[in-house]
Amino acid sequence: MELKHPLPPGRTYEQILNHYQVEKEIAARLMSSSREERKKIYAGMYDELFAKVPDHSRLTRRQNEAETRRANRGKFALIRRFVDPSIAFAEFAPGDCRFVMDVAPRVKQAIGIDISDQRNPSDPVPPNFKLIIYDGYNLDKVHDESIDVLFSDQLVEHFHPEDTPLHFQIASRILKKGGCYIFRTPHIFAGPHDISKYFSDMPQGFHLKEWTYTELRPVLRQAGFTKIHSQIMVKHRVFPIPFVYFTTCEKILGRFPHAKIRKLAEILIREIIITAVK
Repeated sequence: MELKHPLPPGRTYEQILNHYQVEKEIAARLMSSSREERKKIYAGMYDELFAKVPDHSRLTRRQNEAETRRANRGKFALIRRFVDPSIAFAEFAPGDCRFVMDVAPRVKQAIGIDISDQRNPSDPVPPNFKLIIYDGYNLDKVHDESIDVLFSDQLVEHFHPEDTPLHFQIASRILKKGGCYIFRTPHIFAGPHDISKYFSDMPQGFHLKEWTYTELRPVLRQAGFTKIHSQIMVKHRVFPIPFVYFTTCEKILGRFPHAKIRKLAEILIREIIITAVK
């Protein structure tokens, strides 16, 4: 297959092709499955992925402390102004939990919420941290209105489109009144952003749907969020940008074929960063 994007450092064509084929096959199962079937797939999909793709960046990053610190600095920039010792903080899909455990000393309580335990067993665990495993749908282990600040990074794009509204409803349910959900997700116009980018013009891997600001706003409103703020991040600094900027960009760029506007979109609207307030 012809490459559409330069290979990443340290990975061969064969490794990237294998990664793409594995994700594409699992993603196809997810997209054609019922909700009950997806519960079972979600429970084991990352174990299957990491077993078949041992060179996956999430695994190799565990051995790269500098890369982990760099990634966590960027995440912390998104939540910095909301963090203080009195709050309960939770992260959806924390992966190896390195970030949420870094946040733990700065907050009253830190919770990771995920579909599987992907931690490195050798990582130290802060006393105020706990990991909650759920099936992606039923989060009864977190009480209603118990969380001050929710966070996720590169998560929303992994949901089956039918499941995204439920995710935001769960987020709204567990947030306190006035609490906020800060999340970052790739923008479809500059995508695909998953492994598909090397071989396809549209997401075919674990990014089951990449979104626009215009699409996300009504989903958030319906879930019970009363204020929706948009931001950009430049060199680990976050700046508020009026929502209308992004929706206007989408209206203009959306008139043209995806392949023709991708490069411009990477400059104008590469990612979605939203703070949704309950």
